[in-house]
Amino acid sequence: MNKNEYVSSRLKDIDILVNEEQSQQLVRFYELMIEKNKVMNLTSITDFQEVVEKHFMDSLLVNHAVHFTGSESIIDVGTGAGFPGIPLKIIFPDLDLVLMDSVNKRLKFVDEVIEELNLKKIKTVHARAEDMANQKEYRENFDYCLSRAVANLATLAELCLPFVKVGGKFISYKAGEIETEVSSSALAAKVLANSKWTVQYFNIPDTQIQRSFVSCVKIKTTPKKYPRKAGLPGKEPIH
Repeated sequence: MNKNEYVSSRLKDIDILVNEEQSQQLVRFYELMIEKNKVMNLTSITDFQEVVEKHFMDSLLVNHAVHFTGSESIIDVGTGAGFPGIPLKIIFPDLDLVLMDSVNKRLKFVDEVIEELNLKKIKTVHARAEDMANQKEYRENFDYCLSRAVANLATLAELCLPFVKVGGKFISYKAGEIETEVSSSALAAKVLANSKWTVQYFNIPDTQIQRSFVSCVKIKTTPKKYPRKAGLPGKEPIH
């Protein structure tokens, strides 16, 4: 089984059917990432099958929690090497995507991927969420905010919920035991969105990998004082 066939087969295991162009794009994304990884630390996962499972499949599992129709607007906060944004864009080409990160050299790599794969309706923004969320162009302008970034849920909520439209949803990719973290972040969901957290659990087939999606629907506008200035959401999360 070649790389394209392996990608197609594994994505089918999570009910995602891809055409030849999409499987080729994912394989090319892998190749570009591994090549750049020689000079820049993008990922500690370099084995092809592991990248497919732990990056591609993991990024795309969110479709089971959301069921994209195709034309939604999404911001990916803390995209890093382009996850989950790039795999989502490849599989759902009509999505309107903004990929944000505070590390510019990562975004330069993501820009190279976007150009190489000829992806449309997708752009990168080099910024901190605390600053970007206060810009009129981005504040409360997205159907979904997704984040695979590793941070406390209350911190992520303050950084991400200001981007979400009323009626939209913030979804955090989490793993492991998260019940205590979700419970301690209940006030953040209430203050920032007048909402509650929902948790959905998924397993990547034929692996021991479990992914939890912690989400909340935004019921009201986020108070203007959030997010607070850079650093505060992490140092003093809403509890």
